[in-house]
Amino acid sequence: MATQPIRILIVDDHAVVRRGLIMVLRLEPDFEIVGEAENGKIALSMAQQLQPDLILLDFAMPEMDGAETAKALKAKMPAVKVLVLSGVELDDRLLDLLATGVDGYVIKDIEPDELAQAIRTVAQGEAYLHPSLARRVLTRMSAREKTPSAPPARLTPREEEVLRLMATPHTYREIAEQLYVSEETIRSHAKRILSKLDQPNRAQAVLAAVRVGLLELPE
Repeated sequence: MATQPIRILIVDDHAVVRRGLIMVLRLEPDFEIVGEAENGKIALSMAQQLQPDLILLDFAMPEMDGAETAKALKAKMPAVKVLVLSGVELDDRLLDLLATGVDGYVIKDIEPDELAQAIRTVAQGEAYLHPSLARRVLTRMSAREKTPSAPPARLTPREEEVLRLMATPHTYREIAEQLYVSEETIRSHAKRILSKLDQPNRAQAVLAAVRVGLLELPE
């Protein structure tokens, strides 16, 4: 049986950006562009009508920005995946957004193949935050903290190994291939890691692990 394509809704207030994304993403055989919207209000209406698997969402938009749109989408359609795409500098709105439900964040100068990987990762139910961006997020988050983080429960050596690979852009399937185990085994390790670190997703777990000294982000 053929795998169903990932149905994508593109949201950006610049028509040239939308057209460029459509041209690039249509080259991927497992992607289907189901629509495009120029602002958050239109995106909310189209999302409810089209029921996409994933929404590629610009962060900086007039009227209703990406933060407002993402929160509204998650409230109305919690199953839809939201991948934020933006070129703006980090600010507190983005940090709050990452902590409250978006599934991934990538910058607009991302390479096409990496964007495709991010879309597939998020569509599979994994959070995506590139290590270079994770380092910047961590710096801002650390500056905002008033008290030091409590040490987490101890990880096993295997969990530490999996955690180090979770800090890379590799999918769980690719991590499994590197460690010569099944993808289900890696997902089981990841689930225990999230539980021990008391974090809701992979990106937040990596940030928490760096914050308490369990790992260093790769260069």
